[in-house]
Amino acid sequence: MTIVIQYFDDIHEGDSFASARRTVTDADILAFAGVSGDFHAPHVDDVYASQESLFGRRVAHGLLTVAIGNGLRSDLDDWDDVVYAGLSRRFVGPVFAGDTIHTNYTVTETRPSSSRSDRGVVTVGVTIVNSQTGDSVATGEDTYLVRRRPSSPVTTESARSTSSGSE
Repeated sequence: MTIVIQYFDDIHEGDSFASARRTVTDADILAFAGVSGDFHAPHVDDVYASQESLFGRRVAHGLLTVAIGNGLRSDLDDWDDVVYAGLSRRFVGPVFAGDTIHTNYTVTETRPSSSRSDRGVVTVGVTIVNSQTGDSVATGEDTYLVRRRPSSPVTTESARSTSSGSE
């Protein structure tokens, strides 16, 4: 397997790619309730969900959907020394146990970092999609700090010619 490292300098506005897919399970929903402490009825109570909820059945937590969507293998994994600097999400559709999701990404902005000359800031539009229906379930934006391509090292040969020319 060849690993391609992408530096900030390799990333361009308009670049787009999709992640791998993953099916959300009932075990995921229940485990997330335990880890997060979010035991609200729409996520864990079948009777409530079937009789009183908007969706008629239990729904995955929005933050679980984001966590799974962000963790799926994608071209982001090839970006060098990424710092995840921020995110925003809007939940626009439900995810249920048995739904398969993937994430679509589009680079919307690239700019040099104002505080680190060796880094650039990349903003990415994010859409998490129900792979079976094609419906968007979450949309938003991520911001990353990505390492710039290292400068070419000065070779001994070029250093000698530079120093001998200046003496």
